[in-house]
Amino acid sequence: MQEKRKSELTTLCYIEKDGCYLMLHRVKKEKDVNKDKWIGVGGHFEKDESPEECILREAKEETGLTLTSWKFRGILTFIAEGWPTEYICLFTAHGFTGELKACDEGTLEWVKKEDVFKLNLWEGDKIFHRLLLERDDFFSLKLKYDGDELKEWVLDGGQQDDAGKSGTL
Repeated sequence: MQEKRKSELTTLCYIEKDGCYLMLHRVKKEKDVNKDKWIGVGGHFEKDESPEECILREAKEETGLTLTSWKFRGILTFIAEGWPTEYICLFTAHGFTGELKACDEGTLEWVKKEDVFKLNLWEGDKIFHRLLLERDDFFSLKLKYDGDELKEWVLDGGQQDDAGKSGTL
């Protein structure tokens, strides 16, 4: 029997309500690359899914909510030694119906956008959270990790301007 391989294409969504994001504290799975981190909702593409189909399915599975209004905000390229490169389609959503349910991957909690930076986040997540707050346009962010440590990031292909759009940490 052939082992089902997960896609390297994933989605990540930050659902918005009243100046807050719905954050997922990943505490329920024992073997979890995101263990104890706070992230949005999302996951791996299934066969033949578009990014929008994937995020709608994942949001429903993880939160019980049906997204009614969302925006594709950016693409994240996640590189870490020992892992295949992962391409993450980043969304925000500001419309939904349904009732929030318990998630089997962690604890869901509404967190004020400005307080998100106080949570246990990946270092690269802090960069794209700033971009979500400061920009309305689509962006591309490449994140290179060594273990849990962010070693390099490149924004929009490294096009330099006075804002300094790439860096080594």
